[in-house]
Amino acid sequence: MVGTEDEFDIVVIGGGPGGYATALYGAAAGLRVAIVERDKVGGTCLHRGCVPAKEFLETAAVYRTVRSAGDFGVNVGEPDLEFSVSQGRKNGVVDKLFKGLSGLLKGRNVTVLSGTGTLEADRRVRVVDGDDAGRELIGRNVVLAAGSVPRSLPGLEIDGRWIMSSDEFLDIKEVPSRVAVIGGGAIGCEFASLLADLGAKVTVLEALDSILTGCDEDIVRLIARSFKKRGIEVLTGVQVEGHKPKKDGSCTTVNAGEQTFDVDAIVVSVGRRPRTEGLVAPGVAVEINDRGFVVADEFQRTAVPGVWAVGDVVAGTPQLAHVGFAEAIVAVKTMLGETVVPVDYGRVPWAIYCHPEVAFCGMTEAQAKAKGIPVVTKKDPFGGNSRAQILGETEGVVKIVAEQRPDGSAGRILGVHMAGPWVTEQLGAGYLAVNWEALPEEVAYFIQPHPSLSESFGETMLALTGRGMHIG
Repeated sequence: MVGTEDEFDIVVIGGGPGGYATALYGAAAGLRVAIVERDKVGGTCLHRGCVPAKEFLETAAVYRTVRSAGDFGVNVGEPDLEFSVSQGRKNGVVDKLFKGLSGLLKGRNVTVLSGTGTLEADRRVRVVDGDDAGRELIGRNVVLAAGSVPRSLPGLEIDGRWIMSSDEFLDIKEVPSRVAVIGGGAIGCEFASLLADLGAKVTVLEALDSILTGCDEDIVRLIARSFKKRGIEVLTGVQVEGHKPKKDGSCTTVNAGEQTFDVDAIVVSVGRRPRTEGLVAPGVAVEINDRGFVVADEFQRTAVPGVWAVGDVVAGTPQLAHVGFAEAIVAVKTMLGETVVPVDYGRVPWAIYCHPEVAFCGMTEAQAKAKGIPVVTKKDPFGGNSRAQILGETEGVVKIVAEQRPDGSAGRILGVHMAGPWVTEQLGAGYLAVNWEALPEEVAYFIQPHPSLSESFGETMLALTGRGMHIG
């Protein structure tokens, strides 16, 4: 192992999920590791993304639960939302996790430098600004993990007043009365859901023909029905052309084709772009494609020996924190010459925390058919699940897609798709089934506790064997 002061076994540029996972996993293997981070370790996920967004979604869930408490004989009246308290709680959760992560890195003897890192020739990393500007590190391996930032649209430049990205939205002081959410993907649907729960009038404007692109069509239809019932207006196939604030400063008008909407805030949620500007010095042969992503192979290796890439900067990877974790492990194990199973991006777990929640992995029914794979599907609505009825959360379904055998029976499990109460916590069994290419008869006879939400997964799998108890 490298031992001099500014020489390391691994130098990581970026301290988000992919970066700090690389550092922790590498340090656990006895490697000497440094991280160069321009902001705070934890990255977007901890400070401006996954964690704060889910805290607000939990606030929405508590508010929704209190409003329906009378159904359980608990009479508390109409709840009053003090959003500044939720903001404070969110900040407290983030701060506690940040301190925990910082302590964990320190305990593993990971060196953390403050500033923007740039990869130069011969695996040298220069800190170009920040508290450690001018420092130069040498790595036997360098891992590019600079993450991503929100995209915007022409005519909808982020101003922090009328137009917000996820960054600004997560710092709002009060809930706007009327909001246009531009983009109906996972983040857009989460924001729309929590805003509606907290009393805002929400309009989702999506350029594609459907919200939640990539989800199974049955799941999309269920969420669309749920949103409509809750008063969330969803318009698909519309192009947002810009906005115009009212002269009195009361609101702004969103222009979407021939339609206009007066709103108090616009949340732009149209995806994220890689943060690769200044990441690699001129002349260094790391390949960056025309969309700004770093090109890496299945073992996270770039075109330069000893230089790796993980997380949101990588071309073709789902921009998910847990995928960054997995890629970090692949990179470090490959450095160490250990046996590695690359990430199968077609089978990673997805979790969307709107209400109802959505969770899935593997192929949708449409994707399987597009590949020419004959399928058998089974669905079990949560309406028949006893625990869901106890909770008062019966909206949802479990759908399993399996390959059809020549005799018409269900073969290997191709995809598991869920919408409903706490499905983000239930996907584990489905993820294992899909990734182990299990057969329904191998999974169906695992006993599910009763009464539990997981019974719906077990019942759906049992039905695929041809002998379901509650569904045919």
